[in-house]
Parts: sequence; C-alpha cells; structure tokens
Amino acid sequence: MLVLVCLLVGCGPPRSSRVVIGAKNFTEQVVLGEMLAQEIEAVTGERVERRFYLAGSYLCQQALVGGRIDGYVEYTGTALTAILKEPLPPPAERGGVLARVREDYERRFGVRVESPLGFEDTFAMAIRGDDARRFGWTKISDLVEPTSQKQEVGHPLLRLGVGYEFESRPDGLAGLEKAYGLKFAGRPRTMELGLLYRALAQGQVDIVSGNSTDGPIRALGFKVLNDDKNYFPPYEAVPLIREDSLQRHPGIQVAMDRLAGKATAEEMQGMNDAVDARHRDVGDVVREWRRGKGL
Repeated sequence: MLVLVCLLVGCGPPRSSRVVIGAKNFTEQVVLGEMLAQEIEAVTGERVERRFYLAGSYLCQQALVGGRIDGYVEYTGTALTAILKEPLPPPAERGGVLARVREDYERRFGVRVESPLGFEDTFAMAIRGDDARRFGWTKISDLVEPTSQKQEVGHPLLRLGVGYEFESRPDGLAGLEKAYGLKFAGRPRTMELGLLYRALAQGQVDIVSGNSTDGPIRALGFKVLNDDKNYFPPYEAVPLIREDSLQRHPGIQVAMDRLAGKATAEEMQGMNDAVDARHRDVGDVVREWRRGKGL
C-alpha cells in the first residue's frame, strides 16, 4: 500500500503555482502545518494550499523531494534516523544532530532545514498515573525488574501499544528494548496514534509509545517515564522548505524567521489538546496562538 501511495504522489498533478504546505497524519502535525500556512499567508497575502494527513515521514519526504509540497515540519531525530538512515549518535554527540541534518538535507535533497520552532517532541513512554504511583515508576529503567518481583507487587509483564512507525524505525522499539533490556508481554499492539491513549485509559495496554507534547498525557493524568539512558536523540521541530520554493516565494523565509523559537512544548500540548479533546477548529486554535505571540 505504501509503494502504491508513493507512486500516486509521484504521478500527481503538476506543481501548484501556490505555496503548498504538507503535514503528517496526526494532530500536532496538522497544527504545525496550519501554523506555517497561516504565517506564510500573513507575510505574502496569498492563499496557501494545505495538503495535510500525508501518512507518515516517508510519504511527506517523497512529496517534498518530488515537488508536490513546498514544505512541512519534521523532527531532527526522525530526519536523522528515518530519512537519512544514519545511526543514533552517542549522547555526547547529540548536540550536533541539527547541523548534520541541515547539511545532509541541503546536499542530498536541495531542502533547507529552517531554525527550530522552539520545542522538542520526543517519543514518550507513557503509563497510567495510578500505575506510576502504585509501583513507584518514574523512569524507563524502573520497568526492568525480575519477573518474580513484578509478580510480588501484583503486576505482570507490561502490554505495549505503539504507532505504526515506532515498531519499524531505527530509533524505535527494537533499539529501545536492547538499550534498556526491556521485555514486554507478547507482541506490541500496533494502532493509529490517536487510539493509543484510549487503549491505555481503557486498560487494553499498560504502556504506550506516544509523543511528549500529546494533549491526552496531561488531560488523562498519564505519567511519562524519564528516558534515563538518553536513548532517544533530539527531536527538535524544524520546518523543511525546498530551496527552489524559497527562490520562487521569498516570503516563505520571512515567515519561517518570524516563527523561529516561538512555540514551547507546553503551548503545543495545549493546542493539541484543544483540537483533540475539545474538538476546536485547528485554524482558530493556531490564530489564537499567533495573536498571543504578536504575529
């Protein structure tokens, strides 16, 4: 199915004369896509075409390189491992991830990695708040206990829920299990990201690999376990814009400069929650955020 969709993207209609902004298929990405689109519209006075819900990173990358979109927001750790296929750097070298990604995207794809938007959205291993308090779990290493000890405190091996990308990505499940020596109960349950927290709340799974800025984490009282071995690389949110698009539409760069460093993780969590839990229109949510920033 993924191959077919990629072919359809590659054989799509001619490149639009408008600026086209893409986004992956989960709430935060739609919020970020709308953020870019609104700011470009404010700078240029021209309507931006939105192509949201483009599945995951791989399809967005194909659309970007193929010229079907002019830009979208990616995360530096995802760009490094999932797109560039580079190994996870040791913790001491994590500070250079942005520079490596910026250089390789320019050289290989003709894409500019803009300044970070101001927050990271890392993978988050989340559990129910009641379980965190009952077993005293605060970090991922706390899950690595002898089975007998877990049985003594009344908890079996954890049932894991993951999104589709996390199970197969080089910075995902296999590496996490190896880094921490984790063992889960059977194969993980794989589902859309939007269903993970519902499954956790309903007791269908005991731990999920979500994202640190997801709104339901705070709204439902879940606990994010600290990545105490620094397994996950930095995941700074950065706009990716085609160089030829910047030449055709110089206002894009002005908009990206205005957005640089403006968004905090707490603000993103609040916007995600407003769209997900309160069912507010994403355009209204982003407009309110932009007004609050003086944009």
